[in-house]
Amino acid sequence: MNGTFYQIAPLGTELYSLSPLYLAQDNPLAVPLDLNNLKLGQTSVVDIALACGILLVGYLIALFAQSLVKSLFKKTDLDNRIAAWVSGSTAPEDKLPVEDWLGSAIFWIIFIFAIVAFLDKLQLTAASTPLTSLLNQVTNYLPRIFGAAILIAIAWILATIARTLLIRVFRAFRLDERLNQQVNDATTDQFSLSETLGNALYWFIILLFLPAILSTLQLQGLLEPVQQMLYQILSILPNIVAALVIAGAGWLVAQVVSRIVTNLLAAVGIDQFGSRLGLNRLTGNQRLSSLIGLIVYILILIPTAISALQTLKVEAISGPAILMLTEIFNALPQIFLAISVLIFAYLIGRFVADLVTNILTSIGFDNIFRWLGIHSPQTLVVEERIITEETIPTEPTVSPVSTRLPQNTPSELAGIIVLVGIMLFAAVTATDILGLAALTLILNQIIVIAGKVLIGIIVFAIGLYFANLAHDLIVSSGTRQSSLLAQAARIAIIIFVGAMALQQMGIASDIVNLAFGLLLGAVAVAIAIAFGLGGRDVAGEQLRNFLSKFRNE
Repeated sequence: MNGTFYQIAPLGTELYSLSPLYLAQDNPLAVPLDLNNLKLGQTSVVDIALACGILLVGYLIALFAQSLVKSLFKKTDLDNRIAAWVSGSTAPEDKLPVEDWLGSAIFWIIFIFAIVAFLDKLQLTAASTPLTSLLNQVTNYLPRIFGAAILIAIAWILATIARTLLIRVFRAFRLDERLNQQVNDATTDQFSLSETLGNALYWFIILLFLPAILSTLQLQGLLEPVQQMLYQILSILPNIVAALVIAGAGWLVAQVVSRIVTNLLAAVGIDQFGSRLGLNRLTGNQRLSSLIGLIVYILILIPTAISALQTLKVEAISGPAILMLTEIFNALPQIFLAISVLIFAYLIGRFVADLVTNILTSIGFDNIFRWLGIHSPQTLVVEERIITEETIPTEPTVSPVSTRLPQNTPSELAGIIVLVGIMLFAAVTATDILGLAALTLILNQIIVIAGKVLIGIIVFAIGLYFANLAHDLIVSSGTRQSSLLAQAARIAIIIFVGAMALQQMGIASDIVNLAFGLLLGAVAVAIAIAFGLGGRDVAGEQLRNFLSKFRNE
């Protein structure tokens, strides 16, 4: 207490000397408090308070900025457009929270600045240096991000304008309606060429700006592959455009020529001519003029597709396709010749079938079932229960209504058989023209088998006729047991001609011959046994007479 002062280092508070003036006071230890000199370690209390204030203010500013960004994005549709552009979908379930992401990014950027200021104020350089370095990198990178954002905005604006203009131009020319005019099913989604081309142009413009955007961001690892891909696309783009122009022009020419041919043929009455020839049975609901127009359309479209693929100059795609289309185009003459043979054979077959039907009908061939002793197939009658009102309205009555199902006469069946035979021979010729050896062999075998079956049926029918004729002759003789003998004769003849018919058809000829031989042997043995048992007494008497004469001599 000699006028000097002592300092207590842990508290950082200076204790001044107690002079007599201080000792004369009521409270000599009441020393004025100096906050600048009040410290915790190397940092004063004032700096700590200022640092906490900076952190609090920075936090509040970050929260305000985050809320402001979210509210601005929610008031506009910009966040939804960015989300749709990033995700590629406009569905609500696929919506990305862009406003939350941007708000959080703004919050943390501002708050990190506040944290760095807080640490600097506390002189905590070891903790603030990494964050300062991070902020320096972020602030140095922000101009690049802003530049990339400007390029993205320019690309998006140009792409949107180009897509909108292209779609409006195509819709002005009604391209989608012309393309889908042949689609009759209204329940299915029709193809929109204008929107497809518009979207393709949109993404192509975005792709053109992508290298500049990546270069601005200095993302060299992504820039080089994108530049190579864009170079390849731009190098093949003229070929693609030329191929599309050729394909579009060929399609347009094919459409125009097909319509001209269809209308011209319809005007000259080829549809009525085809109906008179019976071609509508082959084409169904398709008109003959429309069918020929479709053929012309395909004939024009195939060489157009070949030329477009050759212009594309992508061997991996165009090579197999060109080879296939070339083979089809080279096979068209044979195909048309084979179709012509079938059509000509059908016309001749219809004429011959009608001629055979008329001739057989005139000679009474429809009575063949009666000639063969077979009951003619009766017309099927289907009784339908139809409720009608009678005098008592509470009790409905049921009246049968007969519906006659279509039935062909024997003459018409013969005409159909003739038509099928002619068409089979024509099919053999057509497959031979097309070079289908396996199918030609199959058709030849079918013709051979069908011929055998037809001959077998004819043999059996003739035998059945003679069996019935023999039955009638024996019955008409009026002899004793004539009915039994007539049935036996008819059965024997039917069995005989049945065996002949099966052998003619080639159906197990060895088994048929064996069965027929066993049957005849059994009949012979039965006759021999019956004759032996029935004539036993007569034979014994004759034998005794013969022996007595022999002894007398």
